[in-house]
Amino acid sequence: MGDRILAAAREYGWDDLRPGQREAVEAALEGHDVLAVMPTGHGKSAIYQLAAKLLEGLTVVVSPLIALQRDQVEQLEEMGADPAVAVNSSQRVGENREAWEELEAGDAEFVFLAPEQLARDEVLERLRELQPSLLVIDEAHCVSAWGHDFRPEYLRLGHVVEALGHPTTVALTATAAPPVREEIVERLRMREPRQVVRGFDRPNIVLEVQRHSDDDAKRDAIVERALEESKPGLIYVATRKDAERYAAALAEAGVRAEAYHAGMSRAERERVHDAFSDGSAEIVAATSAFGMGIDKADVRFVLHAAPPDSLDSYYQEIGRGGRDGEPALAALFHRQEDFGVHRFRTGGSADVDMLSAVASRVRRAKQPVPPERLRERLDVGASRLTSAVNLLEQAGAVETTDDGDLVWREGTVKPAVEEAARIAEARRRVDRSRVEMMRGYAETSGCRRRYLLGYFGEELPELCGACDTCRSGSAERAVEAREAADASSESTGDWAVGQRVRHESWGEGGVVSDDGDRITVLFDEEGYKTIALEVVERSGVLQHL
Repeated sequence: MGDRILAAAREYGWDDLRPGQREAVEAALEGHDVLAVMPTGHGKSAIYQLAAKLLEGLTVVVSPLIALQRDQVEQLEEMGADPAVAVNSSQRVGENREAWEELEAGDAEFVFLAPEQLARDEVLERLRELQPSLLVIDEAHCVSAWGHDFRPEYLRLGHVVEALGHPTTVALTATAAPPVREEIVERLRMREPRQVVRGFDRPNIVLEVQRHSDDDAKRDAIVERALEESKPGLIYVATRKDAERYAAALAEAGVRAEAYHAGMSRAERERVHDAFSDGSAEIVAATSAFGMGIDKADVRFVLHAAPPDSLDSYYQEIGRGGRDGEPALAALFHRQEDFGVHRFRTGGSADVDMLSAVASRVRRAKQPVPPERLRERLDVGASRLTSAVNLLEQAGAVETTDDGDLVWREGTVKPAVEEAARIAEARRRVDRSRVEMMRGYAETSGCRRRYLLGYFGEELPELCGACDTCRSGSAERAVEAREAADASSESTGDWAVGQRVRHESWGEGGVVSDDGDRITVLFDEEGYKTIALEVVERSGVLQHL
């Protein structure tokens, strides 16, 4: 099988495969569902392209962005692969009709759709009749409520898998910490799944953090750094207004700069996307909406004008730099107040009224309830309804059939709502803890790369030497302090990454990183907690399992 895969790769012009690619293709060809977690630029799309080449039948690719679908269709054409079509809302009715005709005539081997398309019964039925052999979920972290870019429309994909007869399913993402991986497997109802996780380390990316007390000083520092660094580059900002402001400041300084945010028209966003891809724009100042699907290898810097809400988001965004293997810079600029914004957004309480309304109507119904009818009766948006249904499903009260309809499983409304609200509160605690992990990255005196990789469950044995704390010597001093503390105290044991532990207040969890004088534990119900080893050794609040 390995020889067949390599021969297929060479037909596409690839002399060799990168670590993990062949293993993932082999698993898919053996009939296993596959979750592949690989860094940006590692070639995740090659996995489904090769699997599709060696499997008979249609390949359905779920891709969240229309621009990304277009790029992937064009890439397949350039490679000389079997014909591919897209079905999406940006195309004219006639174009979508022609795409379906090609599929039904057997003239196309790939179809790219957004998850919203699969929420339409007629689309799902047409795909079912085509009997696809391979279902690919791109940007699979979007299916996880633990993930940094959770999208409710992705939740239906587990039902789509079953409705299509459970074709071999391949889920792809560049960023997924251990709890996200577990939820992807569960949500997509994967059978005998093989997880192929390859190194998160990008040693060519230099990591830096700058703290500022004044917003104007921070802004000036970012513009100055963007001007002095080699181009092209990206500046990620928190607001649409900031995107416009940074682009204007850079343009005034003589740089070909563009702004990008969700408030722009689709045509204007596509223009900026294309300008950055072809090099006519040197810098794009953008909100987090920009970058997914950008196939540009020579990005020399990624600057953040504010911290994202999690290290998942941060890792994915800085991963757009240095994909050619050449040196690149990832610098985070922040004020202490920036983290308070994320904490505010993760506040609030469960939507108990909506939970009660959904639970009551589904329980009273004499037959399965289509979500569309429930939306009409409750006069509520799809996102709010999906969130409530998701929580009630996790509480074990509601079940979604393979047709996407809702049925009541067991029990009464009040206990179900209470359990759903409890689950929602646990999620919020995890979200808040992820903000604190982002803060910890910004404030650590230890090796930043160690901290970042530890979040994803990967150990770095030596100091990286390519982050600001290593270069300043503070990372080495942190290690020395840890060693001195170990030598002078009665240690309660080695807190190795992956070690299961129990805290007297926070319950069970697993160690995800060792940051010299402290460890970070991901607790099952409380999220991430960073604990000073001095406290652990003195109080005994943490025990090995």
